[in-house]
Amino acid sequence: MTPAQYAQQKAAASGSSFYYAFQFLDAPRREAITAFYAFCREVDDVVDEVQDAGVASTKLAWWRGEVQQAFQGQPNHPALQALMPHTAGFDIRAEHLLQVIEGCEMDLRQSRYLDYPGLQRYCHLVAGVVGEVASSIFGRTDAATVHYAHRLGLALQLTNIIRDVGDDARRGRIYLPMSELQQFGVTAAELLRRESPWGYSDRFLALMRFQAERAHRCYDEAMAMLPEADRSSQKPGLMMANIYRALLREVESTGFQVLHQRIALTPLRKLWIAMKTNWRGR
Repeated sequence: MTPAQYAQQKAAASGSSFYYAFQFLDAPRREAITAFYAFCREVDDVVDEVQDAGVASTKLAWWRGEVQQAFQGQPNHPALQALMPHTAGFDIRAEHLLQVIEGCEMDLRQSRYLDYPGLQRYCHLVAGVVGEVASSIFGRTDAATVHYAHRLGLALQLTNIIRDVGDDARRGRIYLPMSELQQFGVTAAELLRRESPWGYSDRFLALMRFQAERAHRCYDEAMAMLPEADRSSQKPGLMMANIYRALLREVESTGFQVLHQRIALTPLRKLWIAMKTNWRGR
């Protein structure tokens, strides 16, 4: 198996909505974003799949060294072997990959965020930086597109957090800011228990509506930030925005029934949204 084939297999196996947007790119850009996404999946899997925090920390330290070695011309892991031929052409720097690792390390150090600014820092590392790299691969000509990419990354990550409240609680994690739980009278213990009848109380629903409204604002702000000159090249990002926003609306339509299940769009619906975005250009 070649490094490019490994990256393709890793990206496809994730089942992510991002994969659908990649299919509309030309071959060099598709290979670059697939390899970058494979790297992100590898690092994220360390936190999600390794139970021992010490072992996970050691693995992330290995990845940090691997990134530095790769940018010195000696990549060992197939995901980085697939990515390195594209780094110069698409302005992918070691600092980008190291920031993604730093974001994953935050999951090892903390399972709560006191306030929204603290959560934004986490989102910047695990989603904003990813958006910046992706926008460069897609084709960025206007510096202002970086701001759009970071805002869109924030919107996507907030959507993930809303969808995954129950899954995260099962792992002992709460990404909703503690100050906002307190604002709506929801306790961390209640979230972690995920029990009825409290689970979908008016307090919880008010908290989740607040989260969804903020995510929608981020999508609107991102769209307003995208320069017209880059709108065509950034269509894959717009596909991701439309898929994730449809997911957010699906969660809303269920009354935020996220504590006992993981709500998802069907693959066919994701593909249809991606195709429609490609045709319409927005």
